[in-house]
Amino acid sequence: MYEIARRVLMLRTDPPREVVVTVGVPYEEPSGEWSCPYRIDGLDGWEHERKVTGLDSLEAMERATVMVRAALAGSHEAREGLLSWDAVPSGARAQTVYVMWDEDRDIAYIAMKHEILAGEAVRQVVAEDVVLDYDDSGRLLGLELMNAGTRLPAELRL
Repeated sequence: MYEIARRVLMLRTDPPREVVVTVGVPYEEPSGEWSCPYRIDGLDGWEHERKVTGLDSLEAMERATVMVRAALAGSHEAREGLLSWDAVPSGARAQTVYVMWDEDRDIAYIAMKHEILAGEAVRQVVAEDVVLDYDDSGRLLGLELMNAGTRLPAELRL
């Protein structure tokens, strides 16, 4: 599942445990309906991927978030007061990336932030069919991917 949203909650247990909620990229079913996968790890009985279906991608995504909220609120962990929405675990965090695919040129750009300003990319590194763009502090801004039609997963070729 390719994630578009993720939240980490904490269980007030000894030791504390994480509850990781992920919502995936909606995709079109052969029937023409749209499905949106979701997963909740850390709650008893939810440790596998599930999906909901809607008339379009937005409805499928909305239904997935409703299902996640209902599952979290209705869990025995929440009813026992163990599920914390406020505590934030330390460590690595998922980061949103922005994918733009030019199907005609078969090139994709994967940006690490919503908007890269003109002149912000001051250094480029070319490695085979990939161009990496860096800012003046050495932070990766994005990458240009050639032959994207075969290299990008179908869910990211939007």
